[in-house]
Amino acid sequence: MTTVPEPTAILRENFLRDGYVALKGFLSPDQVAELRGELSRFIRDKVPAMPPSHVFYENKEDKNTLKQLQRMFEFDAYFHTMMFGSRFETAAEAVLAGPVAGKNLQYFNKPPGVGQPTPPHQDGYYFMLKPCEAVTMWLALDDVDEETGCVRYVRGSHERGMRPHGRTGTLGFSQGITDYGTSEDRADEVPMIVHPGDLLLHHAMTNYRADGNRSTNRTRQAMGFIYYSAQAKEDTEAHAAYQKKLAEEMAAGKI
Repeated sequence: MTTVPEPTAILRENFLRDGYVALKGFLSPDQVAELRGELSRFIRDKVPAMPPSHVFYENKEDKNTLKQLQRMFEFDAYFHTMMFGSRFETAAEAVLAGPVAGKNLQYFNKPPGVGQPTPPHQDGYYFMLKPCEAVTMWLALDDVDEETGCVRYVRGSHERGMRPHGRTGTLGFSQGITDYGTSEDRADEVPMIVHPGDLLLHHAMTNYRADGNRSTNRTRQAMGFIYYSAQAKEDTEAHAAYQKKLAEEMAAGKI
């Protein structure tokens, strides 16, 4: 895992070689503590008024099982500043070699004992971009290891094209790779053990997954950032159709 700062050329070289790069200590302990405080405030003050389509729970009847928040920058100035004109945006520009457009700022958690596995998938399947040039970032807020469900990347998989996806039934990750688990997948899968403030960046075509949280008392909290390359064009019609179908399936209780 690389310690920041890192020369931009090397950062991009590693990103293009492996499909991901890890930056140790991207945020300091004090910065992580501040972020956790702002996150608690956001959950307390903002989440109750957010659209249900932006807030996911492992168990809707239990507010302690908050699983995921979407597009946080739309609801709060602190998180808008974190998304735009920030060090995160600069890192995205470095690995994508040019201007970027910020698309999403998310919160993820896998509560102890109930946090479900993240199915193997490629973010680019959801993004529907041409060319598929985008980066997802994953900022650890907790110590995350194999017990709590660390991210597992398949090294070099971003070079192998888009794989077939199908419905998973997992809330927040409705589509997953249907033929995952080949000998190549198993040989190249890398568990990413991280600590608070560490930042993972991966290409939109990279294959990855995560196990559930098997711990009985440890959370697995993280922030997620999505940036598209300025040259990537979204298939807005296909994306709207996908979102409509997803909303209908959620309303029908299929997800």
